[in-house]
Amino acid sequence: MTEKQFNHEKLEDRILAAISYLGVLCLIPLFGKKDSAFVEFHAKQGLVLFIIEAAAFFINIIPFIGQAIWFFFGLVFLAVSIFGVSKALKGEYWRMPVLGKYTREIRL
Repeated sequence: MTEKQFNHEKLEDRILAAISYLGVLCLIPLFGKKDSAFVEFHAKQGLVLFIIEAAAFFINIIPFIGQAIWFFFGLVFLAVSIFGVSKALKGEYWRMPVLGKYTREIRL
């Protein structure tokens, strides 16, 4: 792949942005790379995704129905994470459906 396909984002920034979608690891790029708008954009999305994942985890406490719901949401979270990592590695901005609008509210 040529550099043009990556929207001119540095490799380091693309990797840090991809890490943002890996659960609690979103904190590394969120606090470690404040000078890149690209990394910050993906890190905020990763943080929102992680908070929702953590909140949804408690649904698992409810016998049977909670476990079924958690399984479904777990698959959704996995798909969103994979898609986010893919977009970040390509150097693309991508707003998550539904949850992406909450990233604008995060001020660091």
